[in-house]
Amino acid sequence: MKIVVLDAYTLNPGEFSWDGFARHGELEVYDRTTDESVVKRIRDASAIFTNKVVITAEIMAAAPQLKYIGVMATGVNVVDLGAAKKAGITVTNIPAYSTDSVAQLVFSFILNLTNQIAEHNRAVRDGAWTNCVDFSFRLGRQVELAGKVIGIVGFGRIGQKVATIAQAFGMKVLFQSRSVKENVPAGFQQVELDDLLRASDFVSLNCPLTADSFEFMNASKFSIMKKGAVLINTGRGPLVHEQDLANALNDGHLGAACLDVLSTEPPKETNPLLNATNCYITPHIAWATFEARTRLMEILLTNFEAYLNNKPQNIVT
Repeated sequence: MKIVVLDAYTLNPGEFSWDGFARHGELEVYDRTTDESVVKRIRDASAIFTNKVVITAEIMAAAPQLKYIGVMATGVNVVDLGAAKKAGITVTNIPAYSTDSVAQLVFSFILNLTNQIAEHNRAVRDGAWTNCVDFSFRLGRQVELAGKVIGIVGFGRIGQKVATIAQAFGMKVLFQSRSVKENVPAGFQQVELDDLLRASDFVSLNCPLTADSFEFMNASKFSIMKKGAVLINTGRGPLVHEQDLANALNDGHLGAACLDVLSTEPPKETNPLLNATNCYITPHIAWATFEARTRLMEILLTNFEAYLNNKPQNIVT
């Protein structure tokens, strides 16, 4: 069988071996694949792996031997699932591989804001401490997390991990979820979204992107947040109306925004958040720790071999 990996580089720029996949057939690994070259590369393939390369109904129709699509991520919006089901193509994904890593980045953002380590280090290296008349100086207000309120929107694995870390810092944890959560651990309080936004010093978006959540964080929601509050988005870029967020930052209502995801990735130069006040942006790296990518690679191969053994797991369709 022919096996094709369409966009390997972001997951595996050379740290991991693809030999486990090569044992099962003729393997072709491409770092990147343009939309124009997808059909040429997979038309004879029985199994393909994709991260961000979109697999449409037309592409599947042009690959008559295709029986398996392994999505190298949790989100499966890159595959036309209805068309895959109709064509009898099994689609699998990689759930829950990056929970710890994403929660870690949430607090990397928070600690960056509250202690300004990079800014202080830069100032010291530029001579500010050497030339200081006092034994200590501060570039801005230092903030203690104990007693602060964090509101977590979405209370799945990642949201719960964020809550656990927040509790270790002594923060008060509020969360909002589409369903009522039973047996909530002590110290976590489920509230309605607007109540969460009004009360929180930090708001962390850890919910899925759905038709209902598309740009749900917009001007009306930002207006009810605390003045000076911080928005953190490590979920999906389109959860946020970007121009409205830029306005809320630029007019000083929000204290900061910390974003690992944007509506279009890479962003267009015209994205209003690239030049917004106190907006900290990382290039979609929350998932990408070495440990998380190691788990992803292991699950990717396990998914494929389970499919080959007629015991498929992590099936999307």
